[in-house]
Amino acid sequence: MSAPRPITLLIAALGGEGGGVLSQWIVSAAAQAGFPVQSTSIPGVAQRTGATTYYIEILPVKMTELGGRRPVLALTPGVGDIDIAVASELLEAGRTVAGGFVTPDRTHVIASTSRFYAMDEKIAMADGRFDQERLTATIKAHAKDALLIDMGDLAKQSGSIVNAVMLGAIAASGRLPLTAEQCEAAIRADGKSVESNLRGFRAGYEAARVPVSPAKLPERKNNAPATLEALEQDVAHTIPAVARPIVLEGVRRLVPYQNIAYARLYLDRLAPIAEADEAAGVQGQLVTEVARQLALRMSYEDVVRVAQAKIAPERMRRIAREELCAKDEPYSVHDFLKPGIEELTQLLPPSLARPIQRYAERKGWLGRVYFGMEIDSTSISGYLRFLFLAKLRGIRPYGHRYVQEQEQIEAWLSLIVEAARRAPDLAREIAECARLIKGYGDTYARGLANYRSIEERVIRPALAGHIPLERAADAVMSARTAALVDPEGESLAKCLAGIEEQAPLRVAAE
Repeated sequence: MSAPRPITLLIAALGGEGGGVLSQWIVSAAAQAGFPVQSTSIPGVAQRTGATTYYIEILPVKMTELGGRRPVLALTPGVGDIDIAVASELLEAGRTVAGGFVTPDRTHVIASTSRFYAMDEKIAMADGRFDQERLTATIKAHAKDALLIDMGDLAKQSGSIVNAVMLGAIAASGRLPLTAEQCEAAIRADGKSVESNLRGFRAGYEAARVPVSPAKLPERKNNAPATLEALEQDVAHTIPAVARPIVLEGVRRLVPYQNIAYARLYLDRLAPIAEADEAAGVQGQLVTEVARQLALRMSYEDVVRVAQAKIAPERMRRIAREELCAKDEPYSVHDFLKPGIEELTQLLPPSLARPIQRYAERKGWLGRVYFGMEIDSTSISGYLRFLFLAKLRGIRPYGHRYVQEQEQIEAWLSLIVEAARRAPDLAREIAECARLIKGYGDTYARGLANYRSIEERVIRPALAGHIPLERAADAVMSARTAALVDPEGESLAKCLAGIEEQAPLRVAAE
């Protein structure tokens, strides 16, 4: 008879999620059950540049049956040698696939569909997020079988953290020689946050037994007034079906950002885009992209938006639960802010803000002078400071930044409508140029400057006939890509120079 083979388990968890505790629970449960077990850990390089991985081997033969022999267990995972790969986040599950640890003939994947964005995703000039559907398809294609559930949401619902949910999912998979009772006993023996961890364990256990499709969205509980319902009904009657989910999310985003009237303005701005989409026969593709980018542009980052985010109750609950792992212990949250002169004048009327900014520009203060501050968001004084700023939402439409943003948005939309009449592909590329404009401070200024360069040197010349329309879409896409990969603008400058050099020759040849 061949010697029994150990069961290999690889866990990929992020910092603060209790991956080490999960590993200890599994080792404790296996040891109490009488199985030889061994675990090792490999720390991540830094927070969210890579997961901390834990590797466990369990020999599914009890020590009493080995006749005094001791098995030799490995210290590190081997490529193609993993029975169970567990990840607390979808991208980390994808990393295990990319590393060769997940194989279709052997590996059972248990992963959360929740996302905690990596640094490369966050610092991208545009939407740098990995395609979630592609990640899911890749994991399923390379695994023997896969259980994908939203462990982050289950942890929130149960008042626990994700490691307990992961243990429940592992126990329910039946891939380990451990019962649910033995896993619960390990949690109790650990003696820390026992009740909340048991709730998380049971939530993961039940979800794994009756998995929910990751594509199924949770039902939205909408307690908004009837006016919001009226807007949603308008969307159903005026927007192409393919674009409705995006437009609905845009409406729901803009109502709390400003008010119902602002969301109505969003729909009014989309009406001519929908007409241009229908006339061009692009089957909702144009209005879908414009709706996505318009919602983001209309909910631009300003001091009001930042203040709202800092004191949002869900933020404080997340910090207490996930980052501090605080239950009943006192804690404080300190926010470090560094506004510049432009940020401080955003809410002033244009008649006041412009002279101040012109004076600061003459003095060389713009982009150089900042006012550092530290605010304890959990103190009464700190909370009231942010609350005061958040309450300034009502005066936002009278501020300098608001006026600027609305003028820029209207100009951008007019270019899209004009391009759609002659070259729908060009119209879509112009719509996607909004990806350059995001954030605040220096990031916002650089992105806006890059967009204006593309508008002045590619988009408007194309609409004026100086660049052939059939080549204009490729030119805009190339310029936008150059701006995204190099925020400082050197690649964009070279790209624009090349486009301008070729444009007169192409027009002359025609």
